[in-house]
Amino acid sequence: MGHLRATVWGPAEFVGFPPWWLVAEGVFVALSAVVGIVGTSVVGAWTGRPGLTDGVVGLVCALALAVYLIVVRAGRALVGVVVVLALCLAAQAPQAAAGVVLAEQGRVQSVVVTSVRDAGALGGGRGRYLCSVADRRGVPLGVRVWRGCGQATRPGDALAVVYDPQGRVPPRGVGSGVGALRALLGLAGWVAALAAATVVAVVRSYRLTVPSTRRRDGAG
Repeated sequence: MGHLRATVWGPAEFVGFPPWWLVAEGVFVALSAVVGIVGTSVVGAWTGRPGLTDGVVGLVCALALAVYLIVVRAGRALVGVVVVLALCLAAQAPQAAAGVVLAEQGRVQSVVVTSVRDAGALGGGRGRYLCSVADRRGVPLGVRVWRGCGQATRPGDALAVVYDPQGRVPPRGVGSGVGALRALLGLAGWVAALAAATVVAVVRSYRLTVPSTRRRDGAG
């Protein structure tokens, strides 16, 4: 049972509180993972590099974190939790990064609604409404807007969208009080959960002795 517990949750072979350097290592690993996942998405959105904007590098950082925890032989259950949280953060980071760019350098323009779609109706419930829009020349923007789009919205209505003049990120509907900081705060829950799970996984991976390989028969 002890071996099984150590395999699933990590051995945590220390008495009392964990060593300070072990906690520092866990914090360093957690911060490195968060900066790698979120930071690359923000840099990609700001510079317009597709390899960074689409979150692929963030997924690589999440997998690198998983490999590190496996190498240090962290508990399998904790590794699984960290991987799920890291992948969720990597999936959410590109949208937040796009919000940062639009908040800092976006411009607002008026567009015309061409169609309205109830996204919740497809699943048998009620959800947000999605509006397809076109600019004043009638050119479709190629995105569906949900901010400002509601049940009372009809084709031909005007909506305000914020867009990037350099075309680095797709436009979106104008929301109330949307800023760069608020765009990143949407990731706060995922960041906190990932950091906490990573620190716990690293701390509980501590072993007093390194298991040695078995000697062959007749040796020593």
